[in-house]
Amino acid sequence: MASHRRPKPAGRTRVSIMTGLAAAAVALSAQSGAHADPTPTKDQVKEQVDQLNEQAEIATEKLNGAQAKQQELQKQVGDLQDKVARQQAVVTEAQGGLAEIAGEQYRTGGISQTVQLVLSSSPDNFLNQADALNQAGSTQSGALKELQEQQRRLDQDRTETQNKLGELEATTQQLKTSKEEVQAKLTKAQDLFNTLSEQERLAIRAAEEKAAAEAKAKADAAKAEAAKVAKAKADAERASRENDRTNLSAPSTQAPSTQAPAAPASSAPAAPKPAAPAANSSRAAAAIAAAESKLGAPYVYGATGPSSFDCSGLTGWAYAQAGVSLPRTSQAQAGAGTRIGSDISQAQPGDLVIFYGDRHHVGIYVGGGQVIHAPKPGASVRYEAASNMPVNSIVRL
Repeated sequence: MASHRRPKPAGRTRVSIMTGLAAAAVALSAQSGAHADPTPTKDQVKEQVDQLNEQAEIATEKLNGAQAKQQELQKQVGDLQDKVARQQAVVTEAQGGLAEIAGEQYRTGGISQTVQLVLSSSPDNFLNQADALNQAGSTQSGALKELQEQQRRLDQDRTETQNKLGELEATTQQLKTSKEEVQAKLTKAQDLFNTLSEQERLAIRAAEEKAAAEAKAKADAAKAEAAKVAKAKADAERASRENDRTNLSAPSTQAPSTQAPAAPASSAPAAPKPAAPAANSSRAAAAIAAAESKLGAPYVYGATGPSSFDCSGLTGWAYAQAGVSLPRTSQAQAGAGTRIGSDISQAQPGDLVIFYGDRHHVGIYVGGGQVIHAPKPGASVRYEAASNMPVNSIVRL
């Protein structure tokens, strides 16, 4: 007799398995999500962008150095090529002189001068020619030595020219590589900066502008204090000179005293100590004024003004307006004057402040612990606290 037992539903096991697999998938998804890199914050992105911009500036100073070297090599090659041309003319002239002597010997065929005199149709002309040939023969050896020396110089100049051309080619390739490196860093920095929202980008720019305004206020205060101190000193010196003239012109009405003069009163107020020293020269003041006239000009790598600058381009341009020529790169500018150390409190307005261990950045000290500089790609010429960057050295021009 057939069994009428109800068969067990086949779908329950399958449903349980599917449910378990789904739960496992959710758990794995949650676990993998827990290990995913979090989205960087605005400050983290800014820090990365600043690092890339610093790397771009390092490459920019390499680029500037390569450009300066290329220009110098081009000049040297041009001068050498001119020298080779002049030396070639000297060699050609010497060769021509020896050719004339050799030609005359060939024409005479080595016949003795006595026979030539007998056979000559004009003995007087022959005697004149013979005298010239004898003189040429006595100097022929010296002329040959001179030709050899001039040829040696020509070969040396040609070799030097070829070496300089090779160096120029290598420098041109280095220039190309540096340009590519700078552009790659700038592109990466801009792409990273663009990952921020418009509101975040505006907030970063606003913070930088606020810091620049505060730095300007401190620089202006230091400048005003320095001017005040300088005026007080000038007034005191003028009053002292006038007092001396009055004492010299006034007649003496007292008998000479036998007592020692009294010590000067110590209650006089001490001269105010300057908060920031005045510019150490008119050239420094002129350079500062030139740099301040370019506040807001954009940073552009490799630019030397007058509408855009990189860091060493700004300092070089500003001092050029004061009649001072500076080398092209920040590293070279570090050796352009007298080093004062790295204590910013010892800096005077107009000093160059070199930053970072590799000296890839430079600004002009304006007083109050502030510098004016072209800071980085994407920014513009502005004031900034010198303490924001590691000071490598202070250079007084």
